[in-house]
Amino acid sequence: MSQEPVSLPSALASFTEQWSPRIVTAVNDYDVRIAKAEGEHVWHVHDHTDEFFLVLDGELHIALREPDGERTVVLPKGSVFTVPRGTEHKPYAPVPTEILLLEPTGTSTVGDRHDEVPAHVDATTGHALN
Repeated sequence: MSQEPVSLPSALASFTEQWSPRIVTAVNDYDVRIAKAEGEHVWHVHDHTDEFFLVLDGELHIALREPDGERTVVLPKGSVFTVPRGTEHKPYAPVPTEILLLEPTGTSTVGDRHDEVPAHVDATTGHALN
């Protein structure tokens, strides 16, 4: 990882793919990833790690399947939310949205278990910034 500052607006401007995170830096054993999102992701679960979301622009909805049933949290710009490990969830962006994620290095974007991955979702552990 570079030891130089990273401009998030420049990093976000460097790619157009949706649901295809770029790794901007690392903190201990965690990747700090940014992604563009629009439309639906896929139901998935991370068995061993929480997943942190920060909405940089736009709006992100995260459907959650919890013991008490299904609910959806709505994250406007500037909001943060952590999906607890083991919670099945499905992000959805009703408008073009930019997000920052914090996950252990090597964490798959589609978790440990998931529904069939649609073509517009990149099943990856993150891509380096170009």
